[in-house]
Amino acid sequence: MNKAAPVKQRLGELKKLLGRYAYEYYVLDKPSVSDAVYDGLVRELKAIEAEYPELITPDSPTQRVGGEVLQGFQKVEHSSRMLSLNDVFNKDEVEAWAERVQKLAPNAKTDYFVDIKMDGLACALIYEDGMLIQGVTRGDGLIGEDVTANVRTIKSVPLELRQDVPRQYHAFLRGRTEVRGEIIMLKKDFAALNAAREAAGEPTFANPRNLAAGTIRQLDTRLVAARPLQFRAYDVLRNDAAEIPTNMFAYEAIRALGIIANRQAAVFPDIAGVMGFINAWDDKRHELPFNTDGLVVKVNNRALYAALGVVGKNPRGAVAYKYAAEEATTVVRDIVLSIGRTGAATPVAVFDPVVVAGTTVQHASLHNADEIARRDVRVGDTVVIYKAGDIIPQVSHVLEELRPKAAKPFDMEAELRRQYPELTFVRPEGEAVYRVKGATAKLLLKQALIHFASKGALDIDTLGEKNVAALVDAKLVHDLADVYTLAKEQVLGLDRFADISAQKLIDAIQDKKHPELPRFIYGLGIRHVGSQTAIDLAEHFGSMEKLQHATLDALLLVDGVGDVVAESILGWFADPDNQKLLEKFTHLGVRQHYESRARGPLHGKSFVITGTLEHMGRDEAAEKIRSLGGTFQTSVGKDTTYLVVGQNVGASKLKKAEKLGTRQITERDLQGLLDEKE
Repeated sequence: MNKAAPVKQRLGELKKLLGRYAYEYYVLDKPSVSDAVYDGLVRELKAIEAEYPELITPDSPTQRVGGEVLQGFQKVEHSSRMLSLNDVFNKDEVEAWAERVQKLAPNAKTDYFVDIKMDGLACALIYEDGMLIQGVTRGDGLIGEDVTANVRTIKSVPLELRQDVPRQYHAFLRGRTEVRGEIIMLKKDFAALNAAREAAGEPTFANPRNLAAGTIRQLDTRLVAARPLQFRAYDVLRNDAAEIPTNMFAYEAIRALGIIANRQAAVFPDIAGVMGFINAWDDKRHELPFNTDGLVVKVNNRALYAALGVVGKNPRGAVAYKYAAEEATTVVRDIVLSIGRTGAATPVAVFDPVVVAGTTVQHASLHNADEIARRDVRVGDTVVIYKAGDIIPQVSHVLEELRPKAAKPFDMEAELRRQYPELTFVRPEGEAVYRVKGATAKLLLKQALIHFASKGALDIDTLGEKNVAALVDAKLVHDLADVYTLAKEQVLGLDRFADISAQKLIDAIQDKKHPELPRFIYGLGIRHVGSQTAIDLAEHFGSMEKLQHATLDALLLVDGVGDVVAESILGWFADPDNQKLLEKFTHLGVRQHYESRARGPLHGKSFVITGTLEHMGRDEAAEKIRSLGGTFQTSVGKDTTYLVVGQNVGASKLKKAEKLGTRQITERDLQGLLDEKE
């Protein structure tokens, strides 16, 4: 099959959908999706075109600046193209841009101009000998619309530039002066306008940016005058570029001439200063009177800025720093079911990693059967992800236009049977949640805690089945982490405990407050993660934090971890209860430690035991093998190095070992390997 065929199809679907969104946004000013959603799809399109440049066509959204020009106003050609800026999203990308500038101009002294990026409608005001003669919208960057009559109604736009200006700005009052900026509506004005409309029973507006853009294109200037628009400048142009030496000088000139320019703008001698400005405004930007999604960073020297030139539609001398998007798009790769501590089955969407609100997310809870049906999320869907309260990733909605034809509705009951064939689920009448039949929260907690304390996991002495039952029944523990909160006085209140036994239990628990990482991972009871897989995960990631934030692709790099195991791990870490549990462990001072066994003397060798051993138990043998870097397996495979043959063996493992040519050794041989390596 031609590999490029599905890529070409996806490319066509993206271009078609982005074309529709661009028309709604730029032409109709009635967008159906947020900027973050649009930007996310554009980034995907750019990534595909970067990998398959032969598929780039002139109609791609990446090959033009903006949308079509509305027909209600006269078209005007801009004196120079109104360019767009390349986006950057972190410190590394800002530094990479600065390094490119330095390479292009190695002998130039560079400082950096930074300003808040306003979210409005770009517009150019043309003054002739200080008098306003024309207002032109950005349009497609080359040709805009003449909106002079409407611009004249904006009170912050001077019909005549201030004449009483310092000598260095006198030139701006002669000849042609073009001031570029954004037409915006302040947040307080927008709120007041919507409140008035709501009180009058009229529909409210979606956001200030769309309202400002729609207003300035109204043919009735009286309506425009009635709405509190504002113009804020970010650039000034003259025929003689030498009259404007720096971008900061441009701002000073703009203000002197009587036009608003942001007071937050600043100049820094290095990128460290720029990043300090960026970080300072990450939270403070919400206090600004207007909406913004980032900053503009420019080379301050205008001559250098011009000399650096333009690539396509983007100047080399400037970038737009975008703060973390509150929404993003990604593709659902699978939907796995997680069984929580109450026995409830929760569907979890596993998707391609995507950055939302500054962090990488790759899974989100779909909550229950009714919710997944309502949203109609399917494997293969392109979905919009957001963070509820800037913390928990959630699926907002599906972009059905990009749905694969083969995508099928999610069948909750069929998936429960497929993913958990050994369990029976029931859905109580009136509830949206499927639960394990016959399983209560208390029963599940007892089973989980017994496993957590078992020899293969944390090996907590005296915390056996009966003591676990006593603690849970007395409501002294409500989750695994609660065992670390137990006090001797609490335990003494139970029938099973006297002074010595109570102290012994508390000491045994506290003794395992810093468990080995593989034991802790195994003890959590993640489905499909046995003791060997836990060791492999610990070896690969080295810490609980890295495992918790591992991507699907990263998990699949671990030996023995396939799609089923990887998705089960992702599903476990996506469960809010499990996230809270891990936070609780950390808060209580439970710290895992790990010493790599990659260089152990048995590294690279795999062992299987058949039958019973005379001098050691199977678990003891497995632990010794693993402690020396070896792998303990439960069944013979192509990668098995040794089959240890004990007493009362079964025929199946012997037969398979003979077929694969696996070397068979005795318990004495195994003990010799262990003694030799220790």
